[in-house]
This record gives sequence, C-alpha cells and structure tokens, in this order.
Amino acid sequence: MALTDTFTKNAKHSGKPAGDKHRDGNGMYLLVTAGGKYWRMDYRFAEKRKTLALGVYPEVSLAKARQRREKARELLADGIDPGIAKREEKQAKAAAAGNTFEAVAEQWLKATAAKRAAITQDKVSTWLRKDVFPYIGKMPITTIGPRDVLAVVRKMEARGVIDSAKRIGQICGQVFRYAVAEGTAERDVTTDLRGAFQHAEKKHYAAITDPAKLGGLLRSIHAYTGHPYSVAALKLSPLVFLRPGELRTGEWAEIDLEAAEWRIPGSKMKMKNDHIVPLSRQAVEILQSLHPITGHGRYVFPSLRTGERPMSENTVNAALRGMGYSNEVHTAHGFRATARTIMDEVLGERVDLIEHQLAHAVKDANGRAYNRTAHLIIPEILVFSKAKFNKLSAEDQALVKKLAREAQLEQRKLWDEKVAESVAKMKAAGVTIVEDVDQPAFFKATQPVRDKYGAAYADLINRIQAVK
Repeated sequence: MALTDTFTKNAKHSGKPAGDKHRDGNGMYLLVTAGGKYWRMDYRFAEKRKTLALGVYPEVSLAKARQRREKARELLADGIDPGIAKREEKQAKAAAAGNTFEAVAEQWLKATAAKRAAITQDKVSTWLRKDVFPYIGKMPITTIGPRDVLAVVRKMEARGVIDSAKRIGQICGQVFRYAVAEGTAERDVTTDLRGAFQHAEKKHYAAITDPAKLGGLLRSIHAYTGHPYSVAALKLSPLVFLRPGELRTGEWAEIDLEAAEWRIPGSKMKMKNDHIVPLSRQAVEILQSLHPITGHGRYVFPSLRTGERPMSENTVNAALRGMGYSNEVHTAHGFRATARTIMDEVLGERVDLIEHQLAHAVKDANGRAYNRTAHLIIPEILVFSKAKFNKLSAEDQALVKKLAREAQLEQRKLWDEKVAESVAKMKAAGVTIVEDVDQPAFFKATQPVRDKYGAAYADLINRIQAVK
C-alpha cells in the first residue's frame, strides 16, 4: 500500500534496533529509527542488491522522494547505477565548490605574481577582492556566464571608473584562460564581451610645467602641514620623480642614506628593471627626519592603520587637493611630467638620461630597449665654478667633495667589473689577451703619432709619461 503524507508525518519508531520499514512501492520505503525518518530505495544492479539513500524526512517530502525514485529507475533503465551516479554528482559539486571564481583567481594571482610589479600585484588583488569577489567570487567558475562578468564591469562603470572597469574585465579574462589551462573551465566567457566595455578618453596626468607656477607649488609644499608621513611623501615627490606607487611602497632596506641612493628592485618597477634614484641633499634630509618615526618598520611611508602595509595611493593627491591643487591642475603622478618637461625644455638635459631616471624604456639607434639605470656611471665630467664653490658653506663643500669621491670610487668599481666581464667574454670566445705589455715596443710603435702631434701637446705628453 502506497504511503500518504499523513502516515509519513505520524509514523513512530517501534523500538526495533534495525528500525521500521514502511514501503511505498518500486523499491522505495520510509525507514523510521530512533534517530529520524529516512527515504531509501532497494534495487539490483549487476546481479547485486544495493540500497540508495533518497533523503531525510521532513527536509525531503514524500513527493520529492518519489521524484528521486523515478529518476533512479530511469538511470537503471539506461544501464546506469544510480548509486554511482549520485556519488559522481556529489564529487562534481564538491569540485565545483572548490573551483569557485575566487579560488581560481587566488591561484592565478599566486601563479603569475612574478610577471607583475609588487605595486601592480597589490592593485590587481585589491580590485578583485573589492569589485569582483563580492558578486561572482563564490560561484563555481564553470557556472559563470558572460552576463555575470558584464554585470560586475557595469557596476564599476556606474561609479565612473571606466579605465578600472575595463581592466577588471581583462583580468577576469586572464583568470578564465588560466582556468582553461588548468582544466577547471571549458572556455574564456569574456571573449563574448568584446566591444561591450566602455572606453574612457585617454588623459595625461595633470602637471605644472611652467617654472614660475612650479615655484608657487614648491613653496606651497614647503609650507604644507599635516601628518608627518604625508608631509614627507609630498616633499619627496618632486625630488625623486618616482611613480606614486613606487614612492609609497618604498622600504627602508632599499635606501642608503650614507651613499644617498635609493635602489628599487625590478619586482617593483613597471619595466621590471632595477632602478637607482640618486638622492639630493634635500631628499636625504627629508628621509633622515622621517627615519626616527618609521625607521623601525618595513615601509618608509606605512599605512596609518597598520604598519604592515604602505600608505594609501591617494595620500599625496589628497595633500595636493588640500593645498588647492585640483586633479585638473596637478597630480602626484604629474611630478614626473614636470621633471621631464623642465629638465628637457628649460635645463637642456640629455633626453636619454632624463628617460633613464624616469625609469622609462629607452630605445637605442637599432630599436632595442636598453636601460642603464642599474648603475650611475656616466661618461661625462661635472664642471663646477670655483667661485660658486667657494661661496658654499664649509659643510656643503665637504659634502660635495665626499660625494664626488664616493662617485669616483663607485665608477671605478663598476668600470673594473665591466672590464673583467668583457675580458672573460673575449677569452671564452677564443681571444688571446696579452696582459704583460711590452711597453718599450708599444712606445716605439706609437712614435709616428708623437712626431706628428708632439710639438703641440708636448706638455701633456710629458705629464702622461711621468705617470708610473
């Protein structure tokens, strides 16, 4: 006799250790025990008697249990063991739960971290956790469609962050392609969204490039009062020409105040090259004044909330806004454009050297990218007016001499290292190098040159020959 909802509700355990079975037909029955009421189905597969769990009453009603029974019978008719099918479905759900978009994205972030600068890694991670994970993070990646990603992008576009929204769409695509490669997704669904993202008008970072107006900005910076971290970061910005992210993530371990150098590892740089920033006397003084406050920690400019993270990327911009400089007039990133323009158009500095100090990728005559900012050796001579030098304070004169000596020693060291490297390469290529030079023979061989030019440069030649 088939069961009814009333009977199922009122069925009681009789006390039998094995429980009481109340059958509904086609192998299904209600098992009533001291612990509860359970739907079961007995069936045979491959000549073996098996039992399938259909759920627990009342979470699974009589009607729902019958639906599951009929589904199981359809599988049996197709030659499929419903018990194995149920187990595989359960495993698939568990796998899907472990392959949520958030889980896969975290794996992707870790696997590709070496390809990004630390500041970029931090920014991408923040974007995902703030703007993506709250909406599709818990969804199995295999269940996410193009519209789900588009909805995330649209939310950001509605906030006016068009560039970031487009970037998020691209990042989601990278996560999907990683999932495809790892076998946790079938395809990149963001390919269906090509042309769907808004495009923001490309704008340059606002920057003051007029020397007179720059003077006003620098005076405002000098007079600025605020939190010591903000003051120091603001005052340092026009002295080092770093990107705001490179500045705010600066670490004390990267800075040598004695040598007046800031050595930034390539992992933090946009171009992935190690970068040296020579520190002016003013920059050194700013850092020296800040060191007693933050020098005990990792970051030069730590977060006000926790010293474990650097300060916010908006700190310098907020200070500029507080001084009355809007985003349309000058920005933290704009200090780089200021330096680039004034050093080129006003001071007449070599463009390639300017670009190097800005850590840009510079092209040589053959179109190859090169970067010489891994060291500071420059084949040029600094000429300093003696009259101007004598007007300096004794302290500044001593500092110039000290730094000149240090630079000389550094250049000699780098030169020697380069020579040794070149010699090693030549020897490896089979070149014979005569290190024990026959000086008399060399002198004799160059006699025609001295005969031709010696009269005009007799004094210089004598001075050279006097060197032992």
